[in-house]
Amino acid sequence: MPPVQHCIRVEVRVEGVVQGVGFRPYVHGLARRLGLSGRVGNDTAGVFMEIEGTQQLVSEFLATLPAQAPPLAVIEQVRTSPLVPTGEPGFHIVSSNAAGRPDTLVSADSATCADCLRELADPTDRRFDYPFINCTNCGPRFTIVRDVPYDRPFTTMAPFAMCPACASEYHDPCDRRFHAQPVCCPACGPRLRLLDANGVDLPGGPLATAAALLTGGAVLAVKGLGGFHVATLASHTAATALLRARKHREDKPFAVMVADLTAAHELCVIDPVGERVLTGRRRPVVLLPRRPDTPLAPAVAPGNRNLGVMLPYTPLHHLLLRDTAGPIVLTSGNVSDEPISYQDDDARQRLAGIADAFLTHDRAIHMRTDDSVVRVFRGAELPVRRARGYAPEPLTLAQPAPRPILGCGAELKSTFCLARGRHAFISHHIGDLENYETLRSFTEGITHFRRLFDVQPEVVVHDLHPEYLSTKYAHDLPDVELIGVQHHHAHIASCLADNGAAGPVIGVAFDGLGYGSDGTLWGGEFLLADLAGFQRLAHLVPVPMPGGTAAIRQPWRMAAAYLGSDAPEELAQRHAGRWDAVLAMAHRQVNAPLTSSAGRLFDAVAAVLGIRDTINYEGQAAVELEQRADLTEQGSYPAAVTKGPALQLHGADLVRAVVADLQAGVAPEVISTRFHHGVADAIIRVCVMLRDSTGVGVAALSGGVFQNVLLLERTVAGLEQSGFRVLTHSRVPPNDGGISLGQVAVAGALLRAGSRASRGTGNRQ
Repeated sequence: MPPVQHCIRVEVRVEGVVQGVGFRPYVHGLARRLGLSGRVGNDTAGVFMEIEGTQQLVSEFLATLPAQAPPLAVIEQVRTSPLVPTGEPGFHIVSSNAAGRPDTLVSADSATCADCLRELADPTDRRFDYPFINCTNCGPRFTIVRDVPYDRPFTTMAPFAMCPACASEYHDPCDRRFHAQPVCCPACGPRLRLLDANGVDLPGGPLATAAALLTGGAVLAVKGLGGFHVATLASHTAATALLRARKHREDKPFAVMVADLTAAHELCVIDPVGERVLTGRRRPVVLLPRRPDTPLAPAVAPGNRNLGVMLPYTPLHHLLLRDTAGPIVLTSGNVSDEPISYQDDDARQRLAGIADAFLTHDRAIHMRTDDSVVRVFRGAELPVRRARGYAPEPLTLAQPAPRPILGCGAELKSTFCLARGRHAFISHHIGDLENYETLRSFTEGITHFRRLFDVQPEVVVHDLHPEYLSTKYAHDLPDVELIGVQHHHAHIASCLADNGAAGPVIGVAFDGLGYGSDGTLWGGEFLLADLAGFQRLAHLVPVPMPGGTAAIRQPWRMAAAYLGSDAPEELAQRHAGRWDAVLAMAHRQVNAPLTSSAGRLFDAVAAVLGIRDTINYEGQAAVELEQRADLTEQGSYPAAVTKGPALQLHGADLVRAVVADLQAGVAPEVISTRFHHGVADAIIRVCVMLRDSTGVGVAALSGGVFQNVLLLERTVAGLEQSGFRVLTHSRVPPNDGGISLGQVAVAGALLRAGSRASRGTGNRQ
């Protein structure tokens, strides 16, 4: 006779991204399948459940729970504790408990799933052609959440009362839309509208008329998940040129949305990794090699060898692409340098001079979120802009933050980061903190994250630059401890945190500009660093920036600073009216601060080659220099390294080698490659020298310059061949978008160490 199986009851708590992803119905179905009794619900900490049954079945439940979780779920921890069995039959989903401190995680917005797409295309389905179709496995999340727990009353779907059919699905544990908070249909959900520039409804079906407008060459504003985009037909020469003129966006490439992967292959060369990123649930813009025969208008991505491509991520996008039958430009709906518009009235005012019509709807967006942008490097994502599809899902810190921390980030490509315990909540991309609208978006975002994740910062971290608006914001906060972290130390710390490492490393921080701990402008740095501090062991030889910030906008000034009277005659003649004055400014160092910036070195070379004398967006000269490179070329330019209190890498050697080849008739494409190789080889040489003196064999590469995949590949390969372990970015951008995470990581290390001596710079010089 088999032994009697006694019942046990356990409490189970699951933490992570487990709300709004179909976790409760998954638990309900699993428990019912195994014949277990109990209950499951949401609270401010995640998902709680009580499971009762035999030891064998409860053990099977606990083993299966994480292994077969819903696709959008991210389980961080499962905790169990014994309870007294009650003998109550059945398994139930109970009402959410909003009491207590919010400690749950919020899912990012997710692309429309295959099941919903099948319904969208099925003429017999009640949601046929409905542009807001969603379920527990897809749809809006972060952009509609007002508070936690993630239930409909706390989202912007609250005004839409469910019809009986939707309510039946919502309450049916066997339905795919069971407790899907944005569930809706044509009878009860949001509705599409097409308005003219004056806010008047246009006749006809909104979708069909919008598609006809696009096909006819109109510029259309489209309300997406996180804000408005402006769109044109990507093959329409006049329309794309008109959009560029109206946005005052002279050169920066536009992103293109295509209907499916087949259409993407017609435009770009895509490897399996690129396919995976394009078709994943996050749906970022992916920068891919462009095919030379793409049927796109010249104004889409002028002079650019890459193309930013994305696939539809909302049902509205799928329908619009179907009806236009061609790729569309889909770029942020904003005025130049301002954040993306996300509120209807504001969008109609700010985009009135850009869009001919507005395809909008009545589901409010609570938090504006721009599209994410990534490159592909060595089989993984290299983030350029982390936003929709990624935020607000946190990174897990290797060591918990001892106290709640706010990292205010830098100024360009602004993000903020809130840390509590092991979670670092990095914000979506905010933009450049150079105007009131962006600053307001920054402060509103911090307020929302503080409430959503119940983080009340006790420690606030800022950049050392006294004029950054993020620094001023930090200093205006009452009753907090302030920690200033040097810009390039934050870059290396962000790379360490991205990789779950603590250091020490030889950190190579190459970017445009950052305020050095000595008050000068850094940007080509080699640091012996861990999270708590750093030593500046090497750097590019500083050169003047004639005219200060004018030298950023006009790269030819940096060519003058590097070459002086040795500049090619053609370059000097192009700027004959100002050349001598700029040379004198650089020589006398009047209004010409010294900088070790790697970004300014790339600017100088771009100007020498005639690629870019004046920029229209940040980093343009370096981007176009990379685009011109001949990828078959193997040559490299040498650069001297001299010893002193710190090693100094002579960037001027590289610039002079560029001039010599140019005057010898070598093609600019070949010169560009040799320059890139020369920079990489110099980095490797300096790192080897520093390893010999420090014994540290791990290198970390960070800073906006390392968005350059040509440079990054050569550098990583050479360092690995030299025996280094190399850390690069895969979860946060190497540019200033990762600074806030680095600031938090540094502050956490200082707090754990109880160190006050290093606070203010993190510098151990």
